[in-house]
Amino acid sequence: MNRLLILLLLFSISCTSFFKKKSEQVLARVHDEYLYESDLKGLVAAGTLAKDSVLITRNFIDNWVRQQLVIQQAKKNLTSAQMDFTQQLENYKNSLIIFAYENALVRQNLDTLITEEEIRNYYEANQQNFLLKDNIVQIQYVKLPLKSTHLKQIKKLLISDDQEAKNTLAELCEKNASDYFLDNENWLLFNDLLKQIPIKTYNQEEYLKNHRDLEYQDSAFIYLVHFKDFKIKESTSPLNFEKQRIRDIILNKRKIELIGKMQDDIYSNAQKKNVFEIF
Repeated sequence: MNRLLILLLLFSISCTSFFKKKSEQVLARVHDEYLYESDLKGLVAAGTLAKDSVLITRNFIDNWVRQQLVIQQAKKNLTSAQMDFTQQLENYKNSLIIFAYENALVRQNLDTLITEEEIRNYYEANQQNFLLKDNIVQIQYVKLPLKSTHLKQIKKLLISDDQEAKNTLAELCEKNASDYFLDNENWLLFNDLLKQIPIKTYNQEEYLKNHRDLEYQDSAFIYLVHFKDFKIKESTSPLNFEKQRIRDIILNKRKIELIGKMQDDIYSNAQKKNVFEIF
């Protein structure tokens, strides 16, 4: 009788994991570890096609099985000491706490207002750090259907500096162009322009030095480009091209200084109150 009770007890313990969610469907098992339907909650986004949902689910289940097999194999081969991650987990937890506190401090106290003067001053003091890695251009660009009746007019307006002409050009492009870019004050990567226009060039620098206006035609479109200015890679990058990068640099510098001051203040106050000792 006692032996029967022991067997029943062992059976009950071994089945606990399986029946703890007995109302759910079991999707996979690796030894005593089970994957349940609820473990896949949120895995497949709403609106996903049925065939894609099946594929995503199958991949997840397969990856889960593979992971469990490796984990259980590792447990067989590692010593208790090798599987003791207490210190690493504590260090990771502390890092997360500090990170969360620093983020809250930055959100509440960081001055994010950066003036044009600050940007200009930083640029002028650090120009050696702003060398171009790629060729950049200032352009106006219009892509027209092959049979456009506005070609001559747009070509004339494209090279004009008159504000009224610019306004007329913008109106015509809005109504007739397949694509256009008329902001010739900002800088663009020349490589990005080449993605839009099928220009063939083996030497970008020479091409830019020898072309002011471009008209190119393929089987469907006419491409018009007016180059206002260009800068060659490894030359000093213009301020207007670096403004956002400089803002990010200044903000990051302020963030580091804010966190550093916080750490120094905490240390100084604790020292005054004799909170800690170094032996």
